[in-house]
Amino acid sequence: MAPPRIHVLLFAALRELAGASRLEADAPDVGSLLDELAAKYGSEFERIVRLGTVLVDGERAERERPLSANDEVALLPPVSGG
Repeated sequence: MAPPRIHVLLFAALRELAGASRLEADAPDVGSLLDELAAKYGSEFERIVRLGTVLVDGERAERERPLSANDEVALLPPVSGG
């Protein structure tokens, strides 16, 4: 069985590194999705994702969280205040 099709939203530096604000991906869980995107977009993308926040359908999610078809995953880089 194929992994579910996931909608991915990228913001700020992650959007710039990927060259897009929206992506489609296939992954069974958050960790697999992040690994796939890091392999595609490089070590800087991976570093930013590791420091940032992952939301699945508006709720904070850890790497182990399973994904379902049409889930929306938002990748938010860390925010600096000042």
